[in-house]
Amino acid sequence: MLGGAGALLGLTAGPAQAAEVSFATHCVPPAGIDPVDGTTKVEITAPATAKVGDTVDVVWKFVQAASKNPDIIDLPADSVQPSGTLKAAGAQAASIAMQGERKNPAIPKGAAMVLSDMKGTLKLTAPGEVTLTPDAYTVNAMSTDTKCTPTETVQKAATIEVSPGDGGSSSTPPDPTDSASQPSSPSAPEPSDPSASASDGTGSEQSDFTGKEVDIPYTCQSPIGEKKATSPIQINAKKNGGSYDLTVQFKKSVMDSPADIPKDSVKPSMEVVLGGADKGSVHVEGPTNSEDIKSGDPIEIPDLTGTYKPGADGSSTLSPGVLTINALGTTTTCKPDKTEVSLTLDTSAQASGASGGGSSTSGGGTSSSSSNGGLAATGSDDHGALKALGLVAGTAVLLGGAVFTFMPKRRVR
Repeated sequence: MLGGAGALLGLTAGPAQAAEVSFATHCVPPAGIDPVDGTTKVEITAPATAKVGDTVDVVWKFVQAASKNPDIIDLPADSVQPSGTLKAAGAQAASIAMQGERKNPAIPKGAAMVLSDMKGTLKLTAPGEVTLTPDAYTVNAMSTDTKCTPTETVQKAATIEVSPGDGGSSSTPPDPTDSASQPSSPSAPEPSDPSASASDGTGSEQSDFTGKEVDIPYTCQSPIGEKKATSPIQINAKKNGGSYDLTVQFKKSVMDSPADIPKDSVKPSMEVVLGGADKGSVHVEGPTNSEDIKSGDPIEIPDLTGTYKPGADGSSTLSPGVLTINALGTTTTCKPDKTEVSLTLDTSAQASGASGGGSSTSGGGTSSSSSNGGLAATGSDDHGALKALGLVAGTAVLLGGAVFTFMPKRRVR
């Protein structure tokens, strides 16, 4: 493709040339991650001849990046963007800013990094031989930068023979391989709250139950380490026949996102612990993030919903339990160091209810209903971010390494 594009470079520029060079490279990821030493191979395409006054297009193609994607996380499509500098020397000295699109296929764990072509332009100002040499470049993976610098003298990758011109300025036409600007994805609509127009239908009998906000200390284990944090949580219920539709809310946003996070990449769930008259747990889960989370914006855990079918008569308690976050192919498990009752309900045993179920799937097993039959996520303003979002080695722990820059295979600390 580059060859075909190069043949069309400019009305006044000569035929394109492409040359490949390789050079030892030292890459520095964000603080806390070991540096990378590897070999970069690039191909530079530029016109072989031109004249003074021309503005020529140059293309930097990555044949090989300095590192593979580590065996930790799959990088999603269109999450990696390169930028760099191409040095012009000889008859004219200049630093050419090069930039690629944030466009890449999904990159599995352990696979070679795939970086888009970087492009730039140079206006020729003097006759003679102008050489082009690759210099430093930066790889931005989901808003986290890794800076790569040559550690040896890099050989020139292309030469432009510039003849005297009339001083006019003519630009080469755009590279036909350029992609059109990608339209932004429309925001997913907020799901409606079916409880907003629901009628109790029970006269004076109470049907809505509001739990108290409790602070739960968590220890989170992710693919990249352990993090302790505390989050305020509230469990609410709405009576639905003999069962209860549960809504678990995380209160009080406590952390901004350290990086851009694509939509539909983070899904939380929890096991609500039953106590008092009843025993076992209830599975609740939330939707994936419906929109991209921009770096610096609050990270929020949406309402987690599920259905509790009581398995005992009496006073039953509900407390926050184990929280699980699935993000970009990784799993982070947060276990409460201790828990506290958020809601107490007067329950009546139902057939196949939860009592004594624990983790069993037979007999009176745990209820595993999610949003079906329960409350939909409402998108209310009091949704909160889990405080267990912390940074370890330059990544968001709770997201299980969702923010990751490329680095060599190594033991995960």
